[in-house]
Amino acid sequence: MTTIDKPAAQAPKAERGGIETNGINTIAESERKGVARSLFWPWFAANVSVLGVSYGSFVLGFGISFWQATLVGIIGIVVSFLFCGFIALLGKRGSAPTMVLGRARFGVRGNGVPAVLSWILTVGWETALTSLAVLATSTVFTRLGWDGGVLTKIVALIIVAALIVGAGVAGFAVIMRVQLWITIITGVLTVVYIILALPSIHLDKVAALPNGNPEAFIGALVFVMTGFGLGWVNAAADYSRYLPRTTKSAGVVGWTTFGSSLAPVVLVIFGLLLAGSSTSLSKAIGADPIGALTSILPVWFLIPFALVAVLGLVGGAVLDIYSSGLALLTAGIRIPRPAAAGIDGVVMIIGSIFVVFFATSFIAPFEAFLVTLGTPIAAWCGIMLADVILRKKAYSEKDLYTTKGRYGSVQWLPIALLVIGTGIGWGLITNTYGVPSWLNWQGYLLGPFGLGGQTGAWAYANLGVLVSLVIGFAGTLILGRASVKKQESLPVDK
Repeated sequence: MTTIDKPAAQAPKAERGGIETNGINTIAESERKGVARSLFWPWFAANVSVLGVSYGSFVLGFGISFWQATLVGIIGIVVSFLFCGFIALLGKRGSAPTMVLGRARFGVRGNGVPAVLSWILTVGWETALTSLAVLATSTVFTRLGWDGGVLTKIVALIIVAALIVGAGVAGFAVIMRVQLWITIITGVLTVVYIILALPSIHLDKVAALPNGNPEAFIGALVFVMTGFGLGWVNAAADYSRYLPRTTKSAGVVGWTTFGSSLAPVVLVIFGLLLAGSSTSLSKAIGADPIGALTSILPVWFLIPFALVAVLGLVGGAVLDIYSSGLALLTAGIRIPRPAAAGIDGVVMIIGSIFVVFFATSFIAPFEAFLVTLGTPIAAWCGIMLADVILRKKAYSEKDLYTTKGRYGSVQWLPIALLVIGTGIGWGLITNTYGVPSWLNWQGYLLGPFGLGGQTGAWAYANLGVLVSLVIGFAGTLILGRASVKKQESLPVDK
């Protein structure tokens, strides 16, 4: 029997010295505990960041009205996190990380392709969130009259990175406890922030924002979906895998969706009100998405704001670094899970140094990052959503870790759908600000498809993300039924 990972039957003890030793193995029956509502805490903490307020400015940047933007925010956030809820079912069913469970669809070795994509996406998010935390700290220090320069940024980077990497290395149990406290602290302080910022809202200016065209509406919707739920789908089962398999599926889907959507919906709508009230604030957010929000605060609340901003961003980055470590292991790197989290932390720090000390803008490369990687991840999401529908029986735990089992080495249909979805998708997206310039090759199908080319009305609608999602979903649902039926016709040997 050819194995590429440690089989589930040889899973280590859950913890050693307070550090989780479980890696990509299947979680033992004795370790599966908790209830579906416990999923609320990590998902809420990961998405309560005041970065959600800044999304109000990002969305209005597409040239749509407040009411259009509100609809975009609600639909984009809830629907994209509902995808996370459905994929979280895989964790409850299979008690293994998201990327490992993808082997049943892609094959044990073929799954290395989406595993690498997942690793890049999660490390990218870690870098973005860490950079924002450092920039926010610098801005707060500057407003207080203290030194917000290089030394402050270096110290902030060290502290933020230590919190993120420390929790990522410690693992699941520590993360669940940390996220509970982050939820409570950031939840309370965010409410205070909203109350203090209310005087900066001018409803007459907000109401005067003109309606945008359908292309702008769709572009904003895609941006919200990629910025929220589609940025998490590849990690959705990593936290439900510890639940007992008797947990109700509706609870897994519901609590994942509710916990992750609640804060962003409120924060984005509030951000729309703020950005729509002040053109100067909206522009400032593009350069410093978190720090710019301090301009409307009294001085006495700057330190609490720094706390809520940093903790909210750390909450998201902690889940990312945990999942990126699991993705790295699934891709074939044979090291302990804590070491994988440490490697990801080093990459995250290097990327953050570039963003904080050398990049001239945040929003331009950030949006390009979202839609570029969001396209293949959308195809993967569609494939896995269809797999959730098609698969009716339990996974064969043993076969998830061997190329000689029922899932095989490489399943070519999902890989073909991923490649086709990405190829067509990239041909239908562009990066709004033309930065970075090396992505200007995107949008090569906008002309041939009669959508006006790279400068036409549909250029920034980013239809490619939605098209990629549909290709993955429909292709798997139509063509993948036979392979699932064949896999499930064999007896399950755990």
